[in-house]
Amino acid sequence: MKASTDQHEVAPTSDGGARRRSAAQQVREARDRLTSSTGTRPAFDHELLRQFAQTRLSASLVIVILVGAAGVLSSFWLGAVTAGAWSSAVMVIHAITVTKCREFLAGPANPVNDRAWWRRFITLDLIFGLAWMFVLMHPVRHDDDTGIFMLFIMLLVVALSSMLSACVPMAMIAATMPVTTALTLNFAMRATIHDYVLAALTVTAQCYFTLLTYRLHTTQLATLEARAEKDILIGELETAKAISDEARRRAETANIAKSHFLAQMSHELRTPLNAILGFSEVMKAEIFGAHSVSSYKDYANDIHNSGVHLLGLINEILDLSRIEAGRYELNEESVALVGIAGECCHLLEMRARNRGLTLHKVFESDMPKLWADERAIRQICLNFLSNAIKFTPQGGEIWVKVGWTASGGQYLSVKDTGSGIPEDEIPIVLASFGQGSNAIKSAEQGAGLGLPIAKSLVDLHGGTFVLKSKLRIGTEVIATFPPIRVMEALAPLSEAAPPIQPQSPGSTAAPKSAPASRGPKPPLFRV
Repeated sequence: MKASTDQHEVAPTSDGGARRRSAAQQVREARDRLTSSTGTRPAFDHELLRQFAQTRLSASLVIVILVGAAGVLSSFWLGAVTAGAWSSAVMVIHAITVTKCREFLAGPANPVNDRAWWRRFITLDLIFGLAWMFVLMHPVRHDDDTGIFMLFIMLLVVALSSMLSACVPMAMIAATMPVTTALTLNFAMRATIHDYVLAALTVTAQCYFTLLTYRLHTTQLATLEARAEKDILIGELETAKAISDEARRRAETANIAKSHFLAQMSHELRTPLNAILGFSEVMKAEIFGAHSVSSYKDYANDIHNSGVHLLGLINEILDLSRIEAGRYELNEESVALVGIAGECCHLLEMRARNRGLTLHKVFESDMPKLWADERAIRQICLNFLSNAIKFTPQGGEIWVKVGWTASGGQYLSVKDTGSGIPEDEIPIVLASFGQGSNAIKSAEQGAGLGLPIAKSLVDLHGGTFVLKSKLRIGTEVIATFPPIRVMEALAPLSEAAPPIQPQSPGSTAAPKSAPASRGPKPPLFRV
């Protein structure tokens, strides 16, 4: 009930934190919209203005060419003097715009200054559009060629403005609306069907390019938002990486401290334990005489057994610590798995008999040796047998099997008729210091290190560890060693053929074939 209550208490806290973060984000976005001149974030306003200025600078030569061509062509209708004056005025306006763009790019980013620059750019584009309106409102004659020329100029100006002012759509409207309005009124004042069609085309073109400009603006704004989110994610990843590195450094420091602590404590504990074990054994054996009170002998026996148990626990903790730190080194040599299993059964057979258990040994005959660590293999077998004896009730049976695997390796299996392990508790049993419900209820409990150490030692040998168990039926643990660790006997080598006698230089007889050299004799076994 307490755990469920704690969970119910934590849930509102996490939900409240999420709501607070969401509310803070909404407030921040609202504040950005209020302080922005376009309804977006202030940082986006500055970036859009910067792209606008860069685009104008990169297209300055195109605008100069367009103004020059329009001035030359309009000279046929306006005259050379008027066209030249108009071209000079437009060039001056363009030069001012280019100067202001460079001044903006050279200055620092400031939301207040960005709003002022936004108004300046729109004003300059409005003046630019009014200048183009002048050349379209004052043709000398009104014929079809003049109308087509005016429509062509208008389309060029609107198309160019829509491409250059996509970052600031209001600048495009300011630059093109005077031109479109002047040309539409000019066509409407002629009062012919042809001119009405041209006026409709002018309005349609203005609407189309305005819509295109806003679509381009939306695309650029989405690109900026995606880039901002990417930058935020990169920042979060860098922060998470820094936190992870710091946590890893602390974990390494804690691991080193744990290793030093275990090494020091093992020495501090083993030294008095040796004295306890030695003197308790002397007292138990009554080497210097019988005890005046018979209970003292039982007390000495209990002290000795407790010391042995504590020493074994310390050794298991140290072994597990070395394995987890990757410092457990295998002292590999040729060992007989059948022989080690038989010795372990002999050591624990008396213990099993005292508990009323029957120990069965099923070993394959003529099995080759393994290339492995004898101490580790012995510890694996002893851990398997100790667990089986510990959790098998009186009258039960234990089978110890050693044999071949289907792939050519060797396996060690210990199966009992104990109470079994629930399926959901198997991961707990295989974890360090983990104990199942049956182990907790058992009168003879352990530290929960036997199976984890055995599994780690099997993994160090490149083998596989399998735990099978059914509740109220029994448990079976299997350690499998790969075929690469099985040592196979090599066939004996034949005697080398005598060396071929060199022939005399004048001999023409063909040399006799000789067997290839076999090199040095290999060892009897190979891994």
